[in-house]
Amino acid sequence: MSVSPVDSEVFGDLFGTSEMRALFADRQRFQAMLDVEAALARAEARLGVVPAAAAEAITRAARVETLDLAAIGARTCLVGYPVVGLVKELERAAGPDGAGYVHWGATTQDIMDTALMLQIRRGFDLLEADLLRLVRELASRAERHRDDVMAGRTHLQHALPITFGYKCAIWLAPLADHVERLRLLRRRVEVVQFGGAVGTLASLGDRGRAVAEALAAELGLGVPDAPWHSARERIAEAAAFLGLLTGSLAKFATDVVLLMQTEVAEVAEPYREGRGGSSTMPQKRNPIASEYILAAARGVAALVPLVLNAMAGDHERSTGPWQSEFFALPQMFVLASGALSHAAAVAEGMTVDSERMRRNVGATQGMISAEAVMMALAEKTGRGKAHRLVERASAQALAQSRPLGEILAADPEITTHLDAAAIENLLAPETYLGEAQAVIDRVVARARALLGATSLEAAE
Repeated sequence: MSVSPVDSEVFGDLFGTSEMRALFADRQRFQAMLDVEAALARAEARLGVVPAAAAEAITRAARVETLDLAAIGARTCLVGYPVVGLVKELERAAGPDGAGYVHWGATTQDIMDTALMLQIRRGFDLLEADLLRLVRELASRAERHRDDVMAGRTHLQHALPITFGYKCAIWLAPLADHVERLRLLRRRVEVVQFGGAVGTLASLGDRGRAVAEALAAELGLGVPDAPWHSARERIAEAAAFLGLLTGSLAKFATDVVLLMQTEVAEVAEPYREGRGGSSTMPQKRNPIASEYILAAARGVAALVPLVLNAMAGDHERSTGPWQSEFFALPQMFVLASGALSHAAAVAEGMTVDSERMRRNVGATQGMISAEAVMMALAEKTGRGKAHRLVERASAQALAQSRPLGEILAADPEITTHLDAAAIENLLAPETYLGEAQAVIDRVVARARALLGATSLEAAE
C-alpha cells in the first residue's frame, strides 16, 4: 500500500526515478545497515577486537534475504528504532560463531546514520550523473542557438533582445555551480558516524578511534574529527543542496512552461503520442514534465526547513528532531531525482522554433530595441532628454500601432542627431545583444571543464 505518490506504482515514475526509489526503499535501507554491521565486524577483526571467524560469519549473514522483516517491523514499533530487531535477526543468521559479536561497541544511531551515508553517497552518484547529462545538453544548446535572436522578457513583457543560446547559458550557469557544489560538499558530508552511546566510544577502551578509522576504510567513507550523532549539519547541508538544485530546475521549468504558451510558442517539450494530452481536448500538448519539475521542487523546498529544524537536537541523543529526518530526506532525494530526470529529458528533446522567436521579437514593431536608440541619442543630447524623446515616440507608436522606426524618423528632435539609416541599424535586434555571446562562451567553457573533470579533480 502506498500513501505518498512518490512510492506509488501509478505516480511513482512521475515524481522520481526507479533507481532512487529503490535506493531508499526498506530492503535497501536494511541492506545498508547490514553492510555497516558487517564492515564493523571486519574492521574490528582486523584490529583484534573480535575473532576473525565471527567477522566472517557476520559478513556471510549480512544479507537482507536472511532477515524476517515482519519481525523487525514488530520490534521497531515496540522499541522505536529498527536496529534492535535488525541485530537480533543478524545474530540469529550469523549462528554461534558470529552471534556474540554483532554490533560490538556500536549504538543504534551509529548504524542508522552510517547506513544513511551509504545511501546518500549512492544518491549523489545518481543525481550527479543526471546533472551532468543536463549540463552537457544545455551547453550544446547554448552553442547551437547562440545566434537565434529572441525577446528577453522582464515582468513577462518584451524588454531587450537576447538569443536562445544566451537563455540556455543562463539556465546552465547555476547548474554548473551545483556540479561544483556537490563535488565539494561530498567530502564534508560522506563520513562515517561511529561513537557508541554518547560519542566517546568508551566501550572500546583505547581502540575506539582505530575502529572508527577502520570502519570508514571498509566503507569508503571519510572520518570526522568528532562524532556527529547530535550535530546534524552534514544532513542539513545535503538537504539544502537538494533545495538549491531543485530551485534551479524550477527556474528552467518555469521558463519552458511560459515559452510553451500558445501565444508565445517558441519552445515545446518533447512530444510523443498522448504525451501531455487532455481527457477532453484532443489538441492539447501540456508541459507535463515541467509541471512535475515544479511540483517536485516545491515538495523539496517544503522539506528543507524540516531537516534544518532537526539540527536543534538535545544533548547527546535528540528526542524527536533527528527522527524527522527519516521521512524527509528519502523523499527529497526521490523528488530531486525525478525533477532532474525530467529536466534532462526536456533539454535533450525540446523543440525550438527560432522563426517564431524572430517573429515574436518583431511583434512590438521595433520597440524592443528602443533602449539602443536612446543610448545612441544620449551621446548627443544627454541621457535624460534622450529617454524622454524615445519614450514619447514609443507611446505614439503603441497608440497608433505603427513601427517605432517610422515615428523616430519623423521626429526632427531625433533626426537632428540620428538619420534614418542609423535608426534602422539601431533597431535591428541582432545589433544590440551586448555581452550575450561572451556570456555563452564563458558559461559553456566552464561547463565543458566540469564535464571533463572527475569529482576528485574538481574538488581539489
